[in-house]
Amino acid sequence: MDNYQDYDGLGMGELVRNKDVTPLELVDAAISRIEKHNPALNAVIFSAFDQARDEAKNGVANGPFAGVPFLLKDIMGDREGWPTTQGTRFMQGIPAPVTSTLTQRFMNAGCIPLGKTNVPEIGSMPVTESIAYGPCRNPWNPDYTPGGSSGGSASMVAAGCVPLAHANDGGGSIRIPAASSGLVGLKPSRQRNPKGPIVGDAMSGLAEEHVVSRTVRDTAAMLDCTAGPEVGDPYFAPPQAESYLKESQTDPGSLKIGMFTNNMRTGEPVDAQMVSATEATAKLLESLGHKVEPVALERVDFAMFQPAFTAIWAASATALLDTLAFMTGRELRQQDFEPMTWGLYEAGKTLTGGQYQQSMMILQITGRAIGAFFQGYDLLLTPTLGQPVAKVGQFSTGEGDVEKAFEPLLDYLPFTPLFNATGNPSISLPLHHDDAGLPLGIMFTADLGREDMLLRHAGQLD
Repeated sequence: MDNYQDYDGLGMGELVRNKDVTPLELVDAAISRIEKHNPALNAVIFSAFDQARDEAKNGVANGPFAGVPFLLKDIMGDREGWPTTQGTRFMQGIPAPVTSTLTQRFMNAGCIPLGKTNVPEIGSMPVTESIAYGPCRNPWNPDYTPGGSSGGSASMVAAGCVPLAHANDGGGSIRIPAASSGLVGLKPSRQRNPKGPIVGDAMSGLAEEHVVSRTVRDTAAMLDCTAGPEVGDPYFAPPQAESYLKESQTDPGSLKIGMFTNNMRTGEPVDAQMVSATEATAKLLESLGHKVEPVALERVDFAMFQPAFTAIWAASATALLDTLAFMTGRELRQQDFEPMTWGLYEAGKTLTGGQYQQSMMILQITGRAIGAFFQGYDLLLTPTLGQPVAKVGQFSTGEGDVEKAFEPLLDYLPFTPLFNATGNPSISLPLHHDDAGLPLGIMFTADLGREDMLLRHAGQLD
């Protein structure tokens, strides 16, 4: 298929249903591209190409993505018998005991998984450069990162190897790589997609599952295929009345949009390129009939928010590593993990139950402040990142002190973590380029449960 890259996932699925191509032809085309580009990009760290070919030959689910080649992220992308290493040396070679509910829903939609994608260790970095697997690189320029933690997925989609791939987001890990790699990256509302059967809610509700893709319609259509609770979920997002794909093709009308471009920690404007791109986006929105005005988000106490967010991250790291040890029957050893990971693990062990509950209370107070903002606005417009795309090696996991390790990341990521804490749906769109010619993502956030409004707006811009 010489024109493979001309099609998004829905386009490929239509070709299969019309019998213009076979699933095997699509899988072979994807494998050929992965084998060509992966040596330079280091994005796929486990492959099951023969299994994928067999599945393509034997018939696939007749969903909207029938026969579409797909990649699973090496965090939460469980498939029985395949390793899920979380980017660690500790878990290498250990097969997953079950297929996750989300992976099964991807396959029920027709997707054919080809393998697993590179991630930073336990997903803790906005770049993908683990000791276990080495740095993943950006196909726009291999000197730069494709972002993290869904960096391997973003790199493969941006390189045209697969039209969309699994991703998840506990602090920006869908939106950061989407912004870095020129893709569409939607973090849905809290608990829109299931995490089971092993996990109830990931990271105390911070983390959400979905994909990175090249088109808004693929992002919307996949949410139609995956959204909704499974039996036993502790809680779930309210159901959507209309198809998300239909919403993405619906005129959003005239929206009231707040624009915020200040670093949430310092109060100062972020990098000038990011501010300029956001302001240019505001002018585009006004030309489409929307009303855009600067806002201050004065009700959000960022000084309280950041320590609380870090505490939940540390507690989650401790729970994760202890769970891996329990499931494998192996002892945790410091030398099996990167210094930042071990620092998070140790920090989490020092937290009391009261401190954990207090941190959750602060995040919930923050959610109420953002909820109050959306009483007066339809959307919030910000840059996705606070700075242009990072170079490979710009950030290190060699610092074991959590506060010191996170310090250089705070100015790079002044926007994305807030909406993991509040649970709001948030999407990064590839609307600009920076001075180096790399993608520059712009982020839109909506009220809880309002993916419909977010996707209408994204569809208009697409």
